[in-house]
Amino acid sequence: MKRHSNAQNHILADLLVKMATQDKRAFARLYRLTSSKLFAISLRILKQESLAQDCLQEAYLSIWQQAGSYKPDLAAPMTWMTTIVRNRAIDQLRKQSRDAYSNESEIELANTASENPFNTDHMSIGPCMDELKNEQKESIQRAYLEGLTHMELAEKMSRPVGTIKTWIRRGLMQLKECLER
Repeated sequence: MKRHSNAQNHILADLLVKMATQDKRAFARLYRLTSSKLFAISLRILKQESLAQDCLQEAYLSIWQQAGSYKPDLAAPMTWMTTIVRNRAIDQLRKQSRDAYSNESEIELANTASENPFNTDHMSIGPCMDELKNEQKESIQRAYLEGLTHMELAEKMSRPVGTIKTWIRRGLMQLKECLER
């Protein structure tokens, strides 16, 4: 499995390098390889297909424009692109009126930490993730990789929202400490 993901990471990283030189074919291939997963993340956060499609379009524009700034030593390509999509989706949530999202927990996930814990080489974060309690690990993975909000996590894990927030906050602090070692 790791070999496949390493091969996929290499392909995506190569496509990003080509996109930095305005290679439209590389962009088309990157889109074909990644759009379904990135759309799912956008849809998970925004809950409306039309909003998710708009978000994805904006995210791919950012990916196109920022391809030259991608640093493979800092993040796997999908991690980098997932972060862009996630941030765009959260920005769209913030733009929505408070009436449409009466519960601030929908966007509070963005404020849990200033950085996505997966914005690092996936090989180095693995041992740090293994040090977390199962609840913390699952909460962080589902929040950042699946785009679930605190409320959604609370429902899926049958726990109070405050507990979920605590697990994520403490888990992120432990990850930060581990990664700084």
